[in-house]
Parts: sequence; C-alpha cells; structure tokens
Amino acid sequence: MKLASILLLSALILSLPGCGSKPPAQGTPEATMVSVPDWYAAPPQDPNYLYATATSMSRDLQLAVEKAKQQARLDLAAQLELKVEGLTKKFDEEVGLNEESELLSEFSQVSKSLVSTTLNGTRVKNQDIQTEGTIYRAYILMELPLGAYNVALMEKIKANQNMYTRFRATQAFDELEQEIERYEQFKKEQGDLR
Repeated sequence: MKLASILLLSALILSLPGCGSKPPAQGTPEATMVSVPDWYAAPPQDPNYLYATATSMSRDLQLAVEKAKQQARLDLAAQLELKVEGLTKKFDEEVGLNEESELLSEFSQVSKSLVSTTLNGTRVKNQDIQTEGTIYRAYILMELPLGAYNVALMEKIKANQNMYTRFRATQAFDELEQEIERYEQFKKEQGDLR
C-alpha cells in the first residue's frame, strides 16, 4: 500500500505546472533524437538486401532528401566495395648526450576511403521528413536487393571473362607470330651456314 501511495504522490508532483523536466529546445540534439525514426537507429537485417540509413538537413526540402539519398547510396557502395588507403609517418630524433638529451617526436596519420561501384536497383524503403525550425531534415532508409546486384555482377564478370579470353587469344596469336618469325629467321641462318 505504501508503494502505491509513493507512486501516486510522485505522479502528482511531476504533473504540477513548472515541475519536472522541460522538453528539449527545438533543434537541440535531445529534441532531434526524440523524433528519430526507429528504422534509422536500427536498420532492418535481411540476407536478401543491403540497407543503409542517412540523414541530411537543408532549407530546401528536396535538397535535404537528395543529400540524404546520396549519402545512403554511398554507404551501400562502401558496404559492397571500399578501398582504403592510409599513410602513417613517425619521426623521432634525439639531440644531445646522456641526461641532457632532448627527444623530439612527430607522428601523423592520414587515411582516405574510395568507393567506386555501380549500384543497380537501389530504392528508398522508408523516408521521414521533419522540420527543425526553418530547416528540413530528411531521414532515408535505402535498400539494395542483392539478387539484382548479383545478376549485374555476374554479367560484369562474364563480360570481363569474354574480354580476357579475347585478350588471351590475341596474346597467343602474337606469341605464335613471334615464334614463326624466330623459326623463319633460324631457317635463314641455317641456310646461310650450309
């Protein structure tokens, strides 16, 4: 009975005007996080699809949507193929002798990510548009059906195999011509020696 009284008293105190916490101001991270779509925070998992979420803001509604779509496509492409380059430099130099020496050290690190792939079949699965003051925020959930991607990938592999076969045939033909020329040259040399 005491617990019920405490809960009732707590609820009454929090409902009084001016008591309890104020809602977060519009445009603050707390206000934004309250209205984030569930699918943005936890994208679906499906073995037949790749998913990517993105959000973007603009004063123009269509620009906010297009920027978010582009970022989601970039994320999908990075899930399929990503080339990362990195450079790390470290320099140490000690000047002086023994206890009077001074150690100078410098460290720098740079990385770059490149994505280059063709995406066939991407589409917006979910879209949520909100306003934050005079700014539009677009949330996008982009999906890529892996079946369509795999078909396109197989076509690309087959085209590459055909090109490689043609190249190898040309290369083999060139090697054959070179062998014939060497043989003809050998015959001429043998004929001159006799």
